[in-house]
Amino acid sequence: MVNQRIKEITLITIGSLLFAIGINYFAIPNRLSEGGIIGLTVVTYYLFDWSPGIVNFAINAILLAIGYKFFDKKTMIYTILGIVETSLFLYVTEHIEYHVNSDTLLAALFAGLFVGIGLGCMFKAGGTSGGSAILAQLANQYLGWSVGKGVLIIDIVVIAGSVFIIGQEKAMYTLVAVFIGAKVIDFIVEGMDTKTAVTIISNQPDLIRETITKNMTRGVTVLEGRGGYTG
Repeated sequence: MVNQRIKEITLITIGSLLFAIGINYFAIPNRLSEGGIIGLTVVTYYLFDWSPGIVNFAINAILLAIGYKFFDKKTMIYTILGIVETSLFLYVTEHIEYHVNSDTLLAALFAGLFVGIGLGCMFKAGGTSGGSAILAQLANQYLGWSVGKGVLIIDIVVIAGSVFIIGQEKAMYTLVAVFIGAKVIDFIVEGMDTKTAVTIISNQPDLIRETITKNMTRGVTVLEGRGGYTG
C-alpha cells in the first residue's frame, strides 16, 4: 500500500513537471494556447504578463472550493497535489530560460507530447490537474452533460476565445497540440487497446452507475437480464 502511494505521488510529480515544460518551453515561447483552464491561464499571460503558475493556482483554488464534493477523498487529495505541483513547476520553469526551436509545428507537437504525458501520468495515478475536470463535474451535476462532453466544450470555448489573442494560425496549431495531447493521454491511461469493456452484475445498478460516471468519468450502459439456466 505504501509503495503504491509513493509510486502514485511520484507519477503526479513527474507529470506536473512535464506538463509545465510543455507549457513554458514549447507553447508560450511560440505563442500557442491550450484547452481548458490552462489555456485561460496562458491567455492572461499574453494579455497582462501575469505569471501562469500563480494564475493557475488561483483559478484552480476557487474551482476546487466549489467542486470538491464531486471527488472522493483520494482523488481530492491527489488533485490538490496536482494543482500545487503544477502551479509550482509552472512558476519555477517560467524563470529558467531555455532555448527551444522556433518552428511552430514542432513546438505544437512537443507541447502536445509533454502536456499529454504529464496529464496522462496524473490521471494514471488517480489524480487530476483540476481545471476542466472540476468544471466538467459541475456541468455534469447541473447541466446533465457527460464529463467528456463538458471537457470538450470547455476546451472549444477557450481555444475559440484565444483566436482573438493569438490569431487564427496559432489557434490551429494549438488544436494540433491539444489533439496530440489527448491521444497521448489515452495511450498512457488506457494502453494500446482503448476499447475496454467491463461487465458488472449487481443488484445496485444505480449506485454503481453514479460512482463510475462521477468518480471515474466513464460511460455506463445498464442492461437487464436473467440467467439462461435458472431463468
